[in-house]
Amino acid sequence: MKPDISTPADIRLLIDTFYVKVQADDVIGFIFNDIAQVDWPKHLPVMYAFWEFLLLGTPDAYKGNPIQKHFDLHQKIPLKIEHFDRWLSLFQGTVDELFEGSAAENAKFRAYAIAETWKPKFDGPFAV
Repeated sequence: MKPDISTPADIRLLIDTFYVKVQADDVIGFIFNDIAQVDWPKHLPVMYAFWEFLLLGTPDAYKGNPIQKHFDLHQKIPLKIEHFDRWLSLFQGTVDELFEGSAAENAKFRAYAIAETWKPKFDGPFAV
């Protein structure tokens, strides 16, 4: 049996493993590597804080406006439904690979909710 997500160390493992896959991915890797040119030592702690806030309820862990960052990126390259779908697939697959339990299911649901909420804002009749 795999552990559930219950500590900041679990979040770090999830996020680190996920972003290794993202960077190597044929569908979305170029967005992170070439277009956004992500500064990983700076970006990863922000992602740890974001997911700690969502999954562990760590108060004040994350302060930011994630959708605005993506709107800014969208000006450089149109973000499409298939990009969000691939992000979601990689995230949920990473959760399944490493964890199981109610918090793991919550992580997959939160990622799904983010992807589904954001897709029409970037690709579709209501896109910016």
